[in-house]
Amino acid sequence: MTDPHHHHGTAHGHEADTDTDTDQAFLDLVADRLAALPAVCAVTLGGSRATGTHTPDSDWDLALYYRGSFEPAVLRALGWDGEVSEVGDWGGGVFNGGAWLTIEGRRVDVHYRDLDVVEHELAEAERGRFHWEPLMFHLAGIPSYLVVAELGINRVLRGSLPRPAYPAALRESAPAHWRGSADMTLGYARANSAPRGALTEVAGALATAAMQSAHALLAARGEWVTNEKRLLARAGLRGIDEVIAGLRPGPEALTRAIDRAEELCGLR
Repeated sequence: MTDPHHHHGTAHGHEADTDTDTDQAFLDLVADRLAALPAVCAVTLGGSRATGTHTPDSDWDLALYYRGSFEPAVLRALGWDGEVSEVGDWGGGVFNGGAWLTIEGRRVDVHYRDLDVVEHELAEAERGRFHWEPLMFHLAGIPSYLVVAELGINRVLRGSLPRPAYPAALRESAPAHWRGSADMTLGYARANSAPRGALTEVAGALATAAMQSAHALLAARGEWVTNEKRLLARAGLRGIDEVIAGLRPGPEALTRAIDRAEELCGLR
């Protein structure tokens, strides 16, 4: 990992090279251990470290791809500190479990990916089909094609995996789905929350609809999305912050805020 402050002078450059070497050695160690687990066919690096947008404090996001049945007990047996979930503990959908670990003082997330499920969702996405799932820490939930997006973005460390381009059929179908969801979210807030002066409910609807609209915009551009962390910025919708920050109680003020959100999200 190259620290952006270490680019002036030979000594600093040497320190950056050492950091990078240390990171690679760490990654090799963890990837080798994960790849050796029974049923594991491939290991990937995801998140900000795969896209080069990480900071020195960023977590390490890894995924292990298994075929058939994976037993989390074998991951637990490696002896790394942290919490290892059972398969399905994170909602039972495509995002089907994982572990939060500390390895050599570094925070490491390991996600379980069932290859049969991933290959099915890839085939569905190529036909423009997907479904929506709720997921903790995701305001708008996730599309089932999230696991396809990971294939398109993440760096394969061990084994081999498909590297799909964004399917044309998905660019056609996904935007309408997400725009429809955003429209319904704000429509409900307009009809049921704003008339009651329910500021918190309106605030939640504005945030959710902005995320849904961002999904629509990026799908239309054929850009993969794997989480919500930079979703609003990528879609140019961070203006929703000003709308939410300016919320005031009262039906008329809340209705005006919904109007502004609809304009910002391109829903009117």
